[in-house]
This record gives sequence, C-alpha cells and structure tokens, in this order.
Amino acid sequence: MNFSVITTQFWSLVLQGLALGLIYALVSLGYTMVYGVLRLINFANSEVFMIGTFATLYLEVHVLGYATNSPSLHGAKLIWTLFLVFVGAMIACALIAMLVELVAYRRLRARGANRLASLISAIGVSIALLEGMRIITISRPMTTPRLLDKWSFGQFHGANFRIDTMMAIVVPIIIFVVLDRFVTKSRLGKSIRAVSMSEENSKLMGININRVITLTFCIGGLTTGAAAFIYTTVYENTVFNVGFNMGIAAFTAAVLGGIGNLRGAFYGGIALGMLEQFASAMLGSQWKAVTVFTVLVVVLLFKPNGLFGEAVQQTRT
Repeated sequence: MNFSVITTQFWSLVLQGLALGLIYALVSLGYTMVYGVLRLINFANSEVFMIGTFATLYLEVHVLGYATNSPSLHGAKLIWTLFLVFVGAMIACALIAMLVELVAYRRLRARGANRLASLISAIGVSIALLEGMRIITISRPMTTPRLLDKWSFGQFHGANFRIDTMMAIVVPIIIFVVLDRFVTKSRLGKSIRAVSMSEENSKLMGININRVITLTFCIGGLTTGAAAFIYTTVYENTVFNVGFNMGIAAFTAAVLGGIGNLRGAFYGGIALGMLEQFASAMLGSQWKAVTVFTVLVVVLLFKPNGLFGEAVQQTRT
C-alpha cells in the first residue's frame, strides 16, 4: 500500500478522478432518470453505453472515412468532425434506449405486469445487445482514430491539463446544467417530475404517461451517448463488454448520490471517480473494480438512500 502518492500525485489524481467521475455521472443519469419515473433499474443502459462507443467508432471510420492511423485534425475541421460524431453517438444511444423502453417495458406495463417481469425483460434485452455485438465484432477489441491531438494546456503541481481530460470535465458539466434546467423549468421537465411523484395523479392532470416515459429513456440515452463519445475519445478503444464495468460503476454512482436524484447522480459520479483513482494509486489498478463494489455494499448497508436520499424521499411523498 503506497500512501506517498497522496502527497506526490494529489492534484493529478484529483484531475483524473474528476474526469472519470463525470463520465460515470453522465451514464448514471440514464439509470437515475428511468428510476425516478418507473422505479425500475434499466440494466440495459450499460449496453446502450457500449453501442455508443461503437457508434462513435463507426461514424469516424465508415461515415467520415478516417483510418486508425489518420493524422490528427485541427481548427474548424476538428471542431466540426467532433461535433458530428458527438451528436451522432447521442442520437444512436437515444434511439436504442427508446427501443429498449418499447420492447422491454411498454408492453409489459400495458398488460399490468409486475416489476420483476420488467426487470427480467430489461436484463434479457441487455444480454441480447451484448451478445449481438459480440457476434458482430467477433469479440475483438477495436481502436478508434486519434482525431484529437492530445496537447496540454499546462501543468499544476504535476496535474497535466490535457485537452481530452478538460473535455471530459467541461462537456459533462454543461450537459448536467442544461438537463437540470430542463427538468426544473421546462413544461416537459415538469411532466417528468409529476410522473415521478404520482403516476395516477399525472394521468388525472392529462399528462401522457407513455410520452413522458419515452422522453425519459431518450434523455438517459442522450447523456449515455455523450459519455460514450467522451470515453472513446479519451481512451481510443472499445470492446463488446466495455459497458459491464462502466454500468456497475455508474449504477454505484447513482446509488451513492441517491438514485432518482439528478444532482445526486452528478455528485455521486464525481465522488466515485475520486475514490477509484486514489484507491488505484495506493493499492494498484487491479483494485479498481473492488473499490466500486466496496462502495456499493457500504452505501447499501449504512445509507441506502444515498447522499441525497432525504431529498428524494421528500419529493415522492
């Protein structure tokens, strides 16, 4: 156990933990949005993330025509290319998320099935997506083109402010602020909050429940797609099971913050990213997954409502 890294690499670990945690936060928003409305965990969200990484790869290689050894882009061409891929990955994940809602949830909900049936259905869709991508890719990991040159803004006490790291910090914060304003201020956002509080009363007020639920899955897919794009741009690779560890970490972040609470998912993701980076530095990278499971178990044992659980409970009553 190496405690010296806390002093020698403190700011570097903080920066990397913040970047990783905000990626977790984006994916955990997909879990939190669905749970807030349906009180169900969308276990297929991890596979939505996986498809987002392959959508990013497909757009860069097969649509825009860049090879893995293509030179990095610069200027307006770089901004335009990244924007197109970013939007494309978000749209792909949103469409898959809405398809999951249609296949795994809507028909069962219309027939009055219990929550266990919907949960099993979601797990089945998750396995189908995972195995389908495994067959398509023949289980091979794939490398994405390095369109963004990893130049640095500078350093602060050993923390390297690289362009991709800063993108992984700034973009999720912008998305979270926009989403938070949308949910709290817009008409559709208020509909989502109303359904999360009482589905029956929302029906009496004339709210289209199916439309709200589909919108919720769509928003979760958009944030997960954004996370997939950032992850692929930073780490430049993907594989068919990339969503497994990401899904567990994002779910843990949602539980840590208080599942069903947007701000809880945001801060829970940051906290988990920090904990994971410091634990990996002190104990070794092989302990990353153990750290996530440990946090999940501890939270469920001692504070199952999460950090913002009280606020969630107040909104449901």
